[in-house]
Amino acid sequence: MTDKLKLGRRAFVTTMAFATTLALSVPTWAQDVLKVAAIWTVPVEQQWASRLHNALVASDERGDIEYVYSENTSNTDYERVMREYAEQGIGLLVGEAFGVEQPAREVAAEYPEIKFLMGSSLPPAEPNFATFDNFIQEPSYLTGMIAGAKTETNMIGMVGGYAIPEVNRLMNAFMAGALSVNPDAKFSVNFINSWYDPPKAKEAAFAMVDAGADILYAERFGVSDAAKERGILAIGNVIDTAADYPGTILASALWHGEPMIDQAIADVKGGSFSASDYGIYAFMKYGGSSMVADADLAGADVVAAAEAKGAEITAGTFEVEIDDTEPSSTM
Repeated sequence: MTDKLKLGRRAFVTTMAFATTLALSVPTWAQDVLKVAAIWTVPVEQQWASRLHNALVASDERGDIEYVYSENTSNTDYERVMREYAEQGIGLLVGEAFGVEQPAREVAAEYPEIKFLMGSSLPPAEPNFATFDNFIQEPSYLTGMIAGAKTETNMIGMVGGYAIPEVNRLMNAFMAGALSVNPDAKFSVNFINSWYDPPKAKEAAFAMVDAGADILYAERFGVSDAAKERGILAIGNVIDTAADYPGTILASALWHGEPMIDQAIADVKGGSFSASDYGIYAFMKYGGSSMVADADLAGADVVAAAEAKGAEITAGTFEVEIDDTEPSSTM
C-alpha cells in the first residue's frame, strides 16, 4: 500500500510493506481547521477517486480543511486504516464502502463524534454515516445520444468494472440515450470485475471490436486504448481524456466532485451534517456533472441536439430514468 499523507501544501510519500500492522504518520493538526481524511482502494489518479480527491485537495489549498489520505488500500486493510484515522482526531472521513459495507458501518458506529461520507450502494445510517454514489446518468444519456447518432455498424461495445448500481445506471442511461436517436443500435456489455485493470478492459474491448463494434463505451481505463489502436471512437466516463486520445473520444460524461465535497464540509462546520444521501449533488442542476463533446468528431448538429436535451434536463423538463438493474448485451 502506498500512503500519501498530505498536510497543508506539503506532501509526504511513503511506501510501506504490510505485515500485521501499519502505523500511519500522525499529522500535527491545526486547532481551528476541520481535519479530513480519505481512504481510497485505488490510486488517486483513477477516474472515480480523482474526482473527490481533487476536490478535497482544492479545499485544503484554500485553507478550508486539512486533508490526509491513503490510497491503494485493500478491502482487508480498510477497517484498520479507518480506525487509525479515527484515532487521530479527524472530523470527517471520506471513502468507499462498496466492498466493505459492514465493517465500515461498524467503525462509524463506534465513533459517533466523527462524520463519515462514504461511497455506497446502500442507505445512510444514523447518526453519522452519510452516503453518496456516482449519479451521472444524465450526461451519460447525452453521450449515448451522440454514440447512437454516430455508429455506422449499429454495434456499440460497453466495458464496465462491476455490475453494481453505480455502474449499471450509467450504462443503462447511455443505452437509453443511444436508442432515443437510433432504435437499431445494439450493445455488447462486459464487466471485468475490477476497478483498475486496464489490460483486462482493453482485451474485452478488442473482442467487441472484432465482433463489429465501431464505438466503445469506456467505463474503465484501457478501453480507450483499444479504440485508439483499432482506429475507432470511444465515449469517456467520469473524466475528460480527450487530450490523451486525440481523434478518439467522441464525448464524455463528467463527474465534478466539488459540489458534494464542499457541501459536506460546510455541513460539518455548520453542525448540520446528517446521515443523508449526498449523491444528489452529482446531478446536473447542482453542477455535479456535465457532458463534453468533440464537435469535429461528432458533428455540430449531433452535439447541438445533445446539448439541447441537456438544457431540458437542467430545466427539469426532461428526466433521465435511474435504472440500477444489470444491463445485458443485445447483440
